[in-house]
Parts: sequence; C-alpha cells; structure tokens
Amino acid sequence: MEMNKLKKMMRKMEGYMTAASFAEEGEFESAQSLLQEEKTVLLALREGHIDPNTLKYAMNASKRIGAHLDILYISSTGESDLNEESMLLQYQSELKADGVPAHLVRKTGCIKQEIIDYTNKEQDVIFAVVDSPNSLDGNCKKNDTRLSELWQKLRCPLVVVMEGTRA
Repeated sequence: MEMNKLKKMMRKMEGYMTAASFAEEGEFESAQSLLQEEKTVLLALREGHIDPNTLKYAMNASKRIGAHLDILYISSTGESDLNEESMLLQYQSELKADGVPAHLVRKTGCIKQEIIDYTNKEQDVIFAVVDSPNSLDGNCKKNDTRLSELWQKLRCPLVVVMEGTRA
C-alpha cells in the first residue's frame, strides 16, 4: 500500500474517532461536520497553456465548496519553464493565503490520460478543471480509441474554462 494512501486512511480514522467523541458528548452538529467527506477539485494544466482565468476559476470554486485543490501539471519533460514555475509558486501562495489546501503533482505525457489516471486513483475528485479544449490534445496520440473510450467515461464532470469565463 502506498504511504500516501496509508496516511489518508489514518487521517480518516482519526476523524471518525474524534467525531465519535463529539457525538458521545452530545455535540452532534460538530460530529456531523467532522464526518463530511473530503472533496477535491482537480486543476489540470498543460505546459504552455496556463491561463490566469482558469487558475482563478479553480481557486474560487474550491473555496466556495470547501474543497482541496489538486494541481496536475503536465509537461513534456516533467519540469516547467521559469515563467510557469514562477506562476505556479505565486498561485500556490495565493491559495494558501485564501485558505485553500493545495497539492501540486507533476506528470509527463498526454493530459487526457493523466486526468483519467488521476481521477481513477483519487476517488474524492468531484470535478476537473481544464484551460480549453485545445489544451487537451497535446502529447496525445490522435488515433488512440482506448483513450477516447476512457475519456467518454471520465469518473467526474469536466469544466472547461475558456476566454471570458469568470468564477
């Protein structure tokens, strides 16, 4: 079992035990709030396609619904250029200042496949946010029918933020 999954499971158990303690003391509302499932918004970004409107949309949506924000950054080399690295660091600072828990994950390859893999692995993703339809085809094989079938069966809604969209 992966260490992250084990830690997540331990946090859930601690939450259950704390909720049980509150319930025993008659603090039912507190207990219920502790038992609410963790929610995550997935922000999928592709190298060279980071739009400030998309970043703002994902942050505002996460903040409104009280969700964690997982940032999935897909590049051709696994690293970002200096401008994008600076933008990601600034974004993480803004998220922290606004009280939105965030986690940056770097991957390489096809963004569609990485979104599918991530949402299949992380069951608490309630929706994924992407920049534009054009950003979804980078580094993907055009004739991959398996990927097309999986993409149509994506485990969560996909929000596409386009020019002029505001959150």
